[in-house]
Amino acid sequence: MNEANAPIGDGLSRGSLFEQLVTGVAVLDSTLHFIGANAAFCELFEVGSPKLRGSALADFGMAGAVLAPIAQRALEQQNAVASRSERVLAASGDVFSADIIASATLDGSVVLEIHRVAPEGAVGQPSRLSESLRGLAHEVKNPLAGIRGAAQLLKRRLLEPELAHLAEMIMTEADRLANLADRLLHGGHKPHLTTVNLHEVTERARAVIASEARSALQLDRDYDPSLPGLRGDADRLLQLLLNLMRNALQAGASNICVRTRAAHNLLIGDKAARLAARLDVIDDGCGVPEALRESLFLPLVSGRANGTGLGLALAQEIAREHGGIVTHGSRTGQTVFSLILPLGGEHG
Repeated sequence: MNEANAPIGDGLSRGSLFEQLVTGVAVLDSTLHFIGANAAFCELFEVGSPKLRGSALADFGMAGAVLAPIAQRALEQQNAVASRSERVLAASGDVFSADIIASATLDGSVVLEIHRVAPEGAVGQPSRLSESLRGLAHEVKNPLAGIRGAAQLLKRRLLEPELAHLAEMIMTEADRLANLADRLLHGGHKPHLTTVNLHEVTERARAVIASEARSALQLDRDYDPSLPGLRGDADRLLQLLLNLMRNALQAGASNICVRTRAAHNLLIGDKAARLAARLDVIDDGCGVPEALRESLFLPLVSGRANGTGLGLALAQEIAREHGGIVTHGSRTGQTVFSLILPLGGEHG
C-alpha cells in the first residue's frame, strides 16, 4: 500500500462495490450532514439516498436523536465510538435494536455503521435487497454463462494440462459468481453453512492468486494438518481469503505465505472461544501506513489512490458472519492479516 489516500466521500461514486456491504453504512461531513449512504442503510431506515444527501443527521427523525450524539463523540474524540444494542426507529415506525459504530476519518468525515441485531431467539430473515443490487445480480448471470461456456469449449481443445487447469479454474469461478448472483436474487445474504475444510478453500484462493500474479510471486503454505473442519460458507470464505491475498498482491508483495494453526481459549471480539482456527496471510509488501491502522477495516478507507477501500471491510463482514474476526499486525518487512474463526458451533 502507498501513502496516498483518497477522501472517503470519493468512494460513494463506486456504487456497485459500496452496495456490496450488507452492513448499513452512511458517510457524514464534519458538520454531520449526509454525504451519502449505501442501500443497506437506506433499507434499514426506509429512506432514499437522494433524500438523505445534504440533510442533517440531527434532523433524521427519531433515529437522528440516537445516532447524532454517537457521531458527535467520534468527531470530537477523532476516534471510533461504539454503542451496543441501541433502540432505533425507522420511518415506518419499525423499532429495532442495532450495534452502532461511528468513526472519524482523516479527511474530517464520519462513517456510521449500523449492525442490526436480531431479537434473542428469533430466526433472522435476510434483509430486503435494493432493486439496483437485484438488477446487478440479474445482469451478470448471462455474461457469466457465456464465460463458462467459452471456457468449457476451450478446455476440450487444450492438450496441455496446465492450460486445461486454467480453463477449469475459469469455469469454477464463473459457477461461484453465478451462485452468488442466485443468492442475491433469491436467498439474501445469510451464509449457507456446511462443513468446510479451510485448507481446501485456501488452496482454491492460492490457485486464483497465482493465475493473477506475475511469475515472480512466491506463494508458500504452512498448514496445521490437525485442524478440524468448521461450519462455514465456502464461497464467502473464499471471497474473504481472495480479498486478503489480493491486498498483499497490491501492496507489492513478492512473497505471500498462508499459515494455519489451532488456537485455544481466546477472545473473538467480546466472546470467549475454547477452540478456534487461525489463518494468517503473511506478506513482504510495503505494509499499512501508520495513519490508516486505526481505520483499516472501515468502508471506503484505502491506502491506494485508486483503491475502493471495500476489500478489507467485506473481509471483516464475512468473518463476522461466521462468528469470527480479521485482525492486522505488522513488523519491519512483514505484514500479517489474521482470520480467526471459532470451531465447534454454528454461526451466522
